[in-house]
Amino acid sequence: MASSFSEAWREGFDGHAFYTRTYEAATMKAVLVFVHGFGDHIGRYEDIHPRFAQRGITVFAYDMRGFGRTALDPEHRSPDEYYGKTSRPLELSDLEWWVRHAKRTYPDTPIFIMGYSAGAGLTLAFPTRQHPPPTPETVSMLSGVISQGPLVHLTYQPARVSRYLLHGIAKIIPSLPFPAPMPAERFSRDPKVVEALKNDTLRMDRGTARGLDNMLTQGYQLLDEGYKYWPKELPLLMTWGSADEARGVAFFNKLDIKDKKLIVYDVGISMYARVPVLQLNDIQDILHDLLHEAGDIPDRVLEEYFVWIEAHLGSR
Repeated sequence: MASSFSEAWREGFDGHAFYTRTYEAATMKAVLVFVHGFGDHIGRYEDIHPRFAQRGITVFAYDMRGFGRTALDPEHRSPDEYYGKTSRPLELSDLEWWVRHAKRTYPDTPIFIMGYSAGAGLTLAFPTRQHPPPTPETVSMLSGVISQGPLVHLTYQPARVSRYLLHGIAKIIPSLPFPAPMPAERFSRDPKVVEALKNDTLRMDRGTARGLDNMLTQGYQLLDEGYKYWPKELPLLMTWGSADEARGVAFFNKLDIKDKKLIVYDVGISMYARVPVLQLNDIQDILHDLLHEAGDIPDRVLEEYFVWIEAHLGSR
């Protein structure tokens, strides 16, 4: 599918330079602020975001601080940039800035946020903060949250000693490079996607001590306390692959709101009544990157997103 977008380098709340893209719908129903995952970048979604625009949903996306072109573009990046250099407080401030940017640009249009993987964990944390960022005013601008494969905790947790080591280093040398292996085979069963991930020059298997520590610690905070502060009137859609190693279902189950929906994509009968039953000959389990999985899963997931957004245009 041909992609049509406008790209721009924009300053964030602290003057930091961000690479951004806008896929604008001709007839606009909603605006979606998209947050990619750890080690990810928005260029990987050139085949996905135009489909939102075709359904009347404008997408605003940005390469997060420390990743993608925001980190690696030699001409435009900020002087203090370093791959993986970030923190959860900065990421929350960044997301608030871009939500407000969307509100200023499209003042009469419902705004949704969508995150994938670590970005999905960020979108879950965003409405649950007891203190800014973000402000309650910014959270009230949202009509809904889509959380795809949220990184709240991992199926295979790092060894306790590794966590303590990372936490200690993060306090002393926050920008120290730290390995973060991301085997491409764990993201998708589509061989073309796996090959593209392996050859992606904007994707690196590392972060920094503080960025990684904040990302993992946030999950414990969400499960311990954060879920209690989710706004009662803010709808949530969570999607997840049955073989996904990033887990967020425990957070969903704790969340005490009426308008929440969980879809676990699996082959065969699922334990969740609302889950589609997929008939895929060559796929046994569904992996992390639903929008780039094999078979017809991306089409099914996108249709679910479109329908859900359209059903929540007047939710706030």
